[in-house]
Amino acid sequence: MKLDSDPAIEEFRAEFSAFLDAHLPTAAEAMPRPRSSADVPPWAARWQRTLFDAGWLLPGNPPEYGGRNATLPQQLAHLEELSRRRIYHSFNPQGLGIIAASILTFGTEEQKQRWAVPILRAEITAALGMSEPEAGSDLAGLRTRAILDDDHFVVNGQKVWTSGAHHADVLLTFVRTDPYAPKHKGISVLLIPTDTPGVVRRPFGSLASPDDLDFNEVFFTDVRVPKENLIGELHRGWRVAHGSLGHERTMLWLSYAERLDDLIRDAPGDEEWYATLLMDAQALRLLGYRQLGGDRDPAEVSVLKLLGSEAIQAAGLRALEAQGPEGLAHPAATAPPNHMSVEAFTASWFERYARSFAGTIAGGTSEIQRNIIAERILGLPR
Repeated sequence: MKLDSDPAIEEFRAEFSAFLDAHLPTAAEAMPRPRSSADVPPWAARWQRTLFDAGWLLPGNPPEYGGRNATLPQQLAHLEELSRRRIYHSFNPQGLGIIAASILTFGTEEQKQRWAVPILRAEITAALGMSEPEAGSDLAGLRTRAILDDDHFVVNGQKVWTSGAHHADVLLTFVRTDPYAPKHKGISVLLIPTDTPGVVRRPFGSLASPDDLDFNEVFFTDVRVPKENLIGELHRGWRVAHGSLGHERTMLWLSYAERLDDLIRDAPGDEEWYATLLMDAQALRLLGYRQLGGDRDPAEVSVLKLLGSEAIQAAGLRALEAQGPEGLAHPAATAPPNHMSVEAFTASWFERYARSFAGTIAGGTSEIQRNIIAERILGLPR
């Protein structure tokens, strides 16, 4: 099935495509490769600023924030074109899509200018401090404390799985400011510069890529954070958390659909498996297109998040099994087909499958998505 698009949307897409043809960095310019999700080399920073200045970074934003007040269908066309060409618009994705977006939604005008604009222009990079060792995906169970002391918060605690923290300039950090409040209350959000005394970052590898140091443990010991770094209202960080995760999940379905397309092109398997991939990819797109019109239910994004992440995981396992023992072999690293490619190197099928588990955790675990679907869409009791 192919849906016809409004001519105005296709004109918008063509304008962006022409911009990419004229301004995309060459392979020689795009060196070195980023080392983590918060490492933005000078060439990548220049590329992001070029997009910002032309209004192509986040077209849905106003011009002063790197956009052109684009409609939702136009934003989709923009993301589809990036995905089709396998191009990053930022090598600090959580900074761009979660942290800057959260500051623009909940921050003051001064915070927008001081933090959001520099993140959008790749002048600084940011990481997201949510997960903790004993809280897992239960944000409400966080224990990192922040006590207000005159005009500063004093922060003590630990975060984990903080992607890119060792290269980030600032952390959007969720802390408990009222230990006596109910579990989902008493949480606040602070922007903490990583060079603040008492902040220690320790990167570590993953099962899929032991040498790929993106995850971090982050420790806070008597870290003094200015009161003006509070994002949103004191003790009401749960609203910011929902907004942050909403930004992370929004239109994730498109990247999931494109990754399924990659599997369709590359993976071994029988006709039944191939048909399953095609149907999953098409179902994701059709459900995603529903989000573009009428009164949108934010809870429906959880359906896309759940379906997309688990479809990729199931497909990866099927491909790995079809390969047999050879699927465990790690091929020699090769240059990606495009110097701006999402995938830095060719990975083994085992590595692709192992990485798929991150998709069922990041942005809210599959269990959390099922709870949201059950309660807010199906109307089941808590």
